[in-house]
Amino acid sequence: STDNLPLPVQADVRDWLWDKLVAQYGEAEALTIGRSMHEQATLDLRVNTIKGNREEVLAKLIAENTSGVTNITTTPYSPIGIRMPNRLNIGRHILFTEGKIEVQDEGSQLLSYLVAPKRGMMVADFCAGAGGKTLALGALMRNTGRLYAFDVSEKRLHNLGQRLKRSGLSNLQAQVISSETDPKLKRLNGKFDRVLVDAPCSGLGTLRRNPDLKWRQTPQDIAELNVKQANILARAAKLTKGGGRLIYATCSLLRDENETIAEQFLATHPDFKLLNAAEILAQQQITLDTGDYLKLLPHLHNTDGFFAAVFEKQESAKPEPKPAPESAPVAEA
Repeated sequence: STDNLPLPVQADVRDWLWDKLVAQYGEAEALTIGRSMHEQATLDLRVNTIKGNREEVLAKLIAENTSGVTNITTTPYSPIGIRMPNRLNIGRHILFTEGKIEVQDEGSQLLSYLVAPKRGMMVADFCAGAGGKTLALGALMRNTGRLYAFDVSEKRLHNLGQRLKRSGLSNLQAQVISSETDPKLKRLNGKFDRVLVDAPCSGLGTLRRNPDLKWRQTPQDIAELNVKQANILARAAKLTKGGGRLIYATCSLLRDENETIAEQFLATHPDFKLLNAAEILAQQQITLDTGDYLKLLPHLHNTDGFFAAVFEKQESAKPEPKPAPESAPVAEA
């Protein structure tokens, strides 16, 4: 038995990480979290509602299941998710090649519902990566409005291009930016109804899928990420229009990357207020109450570890200053 080993060894994490988890969750839950990261993650699929519906896709997957797998089910929280037990390779599956399904963790699917984009809105995915969440947002917008995917990596956005072709979406525009301070963002200040910041983070919520992360990350890395997270969120705030919403999300378990960033943001941005995540989900018939913030943990929700906060910009916020004439020196974005 491992029961008499030191607790960080039982949890299979480095001492610094163990100390942070204990400070946040207490010893018992920290140990449960550590152990839950050894469980195999499920394979979650998102049904692309532009091209199909969950009942039809689920029926097809069950009908052709010849391996005797009995537990192909709907996801408990996401209304568009299907949970597969095994890491099946669905890359060649007709449902995938036709764009009816994408691989996406249920937690990530729920994040798009938390953004709650409506038809005809202007929406930005500010750290789009390969665009899994962007595509989910586009489907929720029913392919209307305008959806921007920003990222600093051309390669990641190229991958999004491949997925976009399958998705059937035509409301999406991908744009490479040099950093969050790229001057080309300036003309978009105050334009967006929804801005999602799925921030660069430690990824410690995804250890079931990426176990090596816990050995690679150091406290110094976390401190550097915190600076980046705060800067990106502050820049994204400028893109948000009065009455619009800014959503900050990570796949981290650490308060330093989550609540602390959200609290600092609110303290320095009095024109934003925190909205209750559970209420936003409830408005979309999703019953999941983790308080003001969305906080998902593998041992409680069978998803990756996720955190999200929704901020709303006050209508009375003064309008963005008019851009200076072209000849004037360009101010910082």
